[in-house]
Amino acid sequence: MRRKYTIHIDDEPLFKQKLLAYCKNMDYCGVYDSCGYNGHGHDGVNYYSYDFLAGIGSVEAQDGSFEALNNLQRKTDWLFGYLGYDLKNELEHLYSVNYDQLYFSPTMFFQPRYVLIKRDAQWNIEYLEELDNEQSVDLFLKEINDSDTYSKSTETLTFSPKISREKYIDTVNSILEHIHKGDIYEINYCQEFCAEQVDIDPYDTYLRLIEISPTPFASFLKVKDKYVISASPERYMKKEGQTLISQPIKGTAPRGKTTVEDEKNAFDLQNCAKERSENIMIADLVRNDLSRVAKMGSVQVEELCGIYAFPQVFQMITTVVADLDDEKDAIEAIKYSFPMGSMTGAPKIRAMKLIEKYEDTKRGVYSGSVGYFTPSGDFDFNVVIRSLLYNSSNNYLSFMVGSAITAKSVPESEYEECLVKASAIFKLFNS
Repeated sequence: MRRKYTIHIDDEPLFKQKLLAYCKNMDYCGVYDSCGYNGHGHDGVNYYSYDFLAGIGSVEAQDGSFEALNNLQRKTDWLFGYLGYDLKNELEHLYSVNYDQLYFSPTMFFQPRYVLIKRDAQWNIEYLEELDNEQSVDLFLKEINDSDTYSKSTETLTFSPKISREKYIDTVNSILEHIHKGDIYEINYCQEFCAEQVDIDPYDTYLRLIEISPTPFASFLKVKDKYVISASPERYMKKEGQTLISQPIKGTAPRGKTTVEDEKNAFDLQNCAKERSENIMIADLVRNDLSRVAKMGSVQVEELCGIYAFPQVFQMITTVVADLDDEKDAIEAIKYSFPMGSMTGAPKIRAMKLIEKYEDTKRGVYSGSVGYFTPSGDFDFNVVIRSLLYNSSNNYLSFMVGSAITAKSVPESEYEECLVKASAIFKLFNS
């Protein structure tokens, strides 16, 4: 049973830095920061969950499969962790054999010892009364405040693409042949950039990344020697009570260098037939996925092709909502919609088979999801894009970027879109 303890934070940015520094001594920690956004919504609607949420330390952790997650969720407590893209193999007759140097397990969740929450300007700590009391929580806070903060480094790294520009373009042309034959309508094709034998400070890297690219679903996850460092702008799915909210992104344009150019780029994205068709195809896929677990007639598109501004890009975002069927639970809601349509394609299963054929890197956590379950069984999960993955045991640092390939795609333009999406990470390391 958890008890709630209200705390006062004078300097919130400094406290967050110290909290990350404290996490260096933990095997498990998860941090989720809305970076000042209130989620995507329109007409005054917003779907944000918390301004800031962190799970520190681990009472119990399990990895490997949906079954492991089911076992842990029976505790009806907070759970923090990730869903890897390759959980698809557990849901369908699929496989993953591509190159992998990160070695993340298919999924991992932990029950945190402490949960820190900020919402509506109030900070609380939730602790397990069988393990802690207010005195031990005060000591925990003192240890955080005594932690040394990290200086912002100016590290320069060179990322190497796993495939050349020429191979990327050739592959897109091969994918277009599938589309022209009617094999698929859309596919999200991705490529990896990596840096090997590098020793980075993942805590400082995360702080610098969200300073350069603050996003509503930013997250930092430490699982022993592995790290997810994410500036994701996309929500996979949220469950609040019986309501499911999915907000797929399809459609990207760079920010302009002037106000006039900026406004033109946003206008052009809003009115681009290719980008709108991409978004609408995936919105239909999400509607279909949610209908498998929703009450009949409850699936609704709340906003279609909304344009949202982020520091490096404009994104086209659609919001789909549904009411979860009374006979379905939270895990089933995830199983019937995972992996998310925005990172696969349509039809989904055929697209995932072609992704395995044409991509060179095993996706792992990339295009999976980082998030949490609440004690009441609600959840909120992002889409792992615009994110760094790091294995500190073999010093392998990686990120992937991709774009949606449709019949109207121009291979060279798709490659340039990938570089736009990677711009924040390149900037982070002076690349």
